[in-house]
Amino acid sequence: MQSLTYIQKGIFKLTEKPKPVILHPKDAIIKVTLSSICTSDLHIKHGSVPKAVPGITVGHEMVGIVESVGEDVKKIKPGDRVAVNVETFCGECFFCKRGFVNNCESGGWMLGCRIDGGQAEYVRVPYADNGLTLIPDCVSDEQALFVGDILATGYWAAKISEISEEDTVLIIGAGPTGLCTLECIQLYNPYKIVVCEENEKRREFVMEHYPEVFVVEPWECEEVLDELTEDRRADRVIEAAGGKDTFQLAWKCARPNAIVTIVALYEKDQVLPLPWMYGKNLTFKTGGVDACDCDEIMKLITEGKIDTTHLITHRYPLSHILEAYDLFASRENGVIKIAVEPD
Repeated sequence: MQSLTYIQKGIFKLTEKPKPVILHPKDAIIKVTLSSICTSDLHIKHGSVPKAVPGITVGHEMVGIVESVGEDVKKIKPGDRVAVNVETFCGECFFCKRGFVNNCESGGWMLGCRIDGGQAEYVRVPYADNGLTLIPDCVSDEQALFVGDILATGYWAAKISEISEEDTVLIIGAGPTGLCTLECIQLYNPYKIVVCEENEKRREFVMEHYPEVFVVEPWECEEVLDELTEDRRADRVIEAAGGKDTFQLAWKCARPNAIVTIVALYEKDQVLPLPWMYGKNLTFKTGGVDACDCDEIMKLITEGKIDTTHLITHRYPLSHILEAYDLFASRENGVIKIAVEPD
């Protein structure tokens, strides 16, 4: 089968691999019907994910049809349509029992990082009862595509940010994760939402699809927040960009005693300038995602309260996925997310 393989730093290659098989009674084999490219995949290509294993099939955003299951799988069956969770988790260890599935003692981020992922024709999913979310008949593959990763990230980021209806919320970054976070923040009905983005096309995208949101550039972000909040600045800041200066912008734009939630994945170390932020009494919450709310997210999609289909701006067949990567990395032609289909 076709599989996009991590060869070494800087090199992905479309290779032929055997179709995966059940290795454990809790496994399932999924026929991938739609997948996508995540910024984290680019981080692997750039050599910025130390845990990534050369030779693995990349990709952790996908939906598909269950082809076969291990004998201990109880919640799903062959023929079911499912969204695949970015996290592999046992559900039984110290961390899983507390909802911290990203830190599962037997898992964490494995698919497309430490074991073969889903930019392929088939994928093996360990702990399938935990790692797969049933897709209702009324939900399309496109609607469900982001449930297991960037929508789970946005939902988790909004949840841990403790947002109230009186809050002014700043999102830094209008890329895929920032936009999914925006979708989920709207569920909390905050007083004001500000999105900061340097890319002009992405600012236009936000203004087109979210006209009630304030959209700013990085250079004007602090000034606009001062105007909106009587110089207090944002009550909640969510950093979803991972850019050169976005971490510094995040804490500078936060009011004293605010919560700053970091969901971005950085390629370089960030500096916490404690002398400069002394007295701001900030609370920092950092990633990665605990993707344990996928059932609730799917329910919200079914109810029409979350819709991310407009984020899919381009489509490619799996055989042309390297071209898709070039476009996604360039951020040109208005690309937000790319749907990759089997040939």
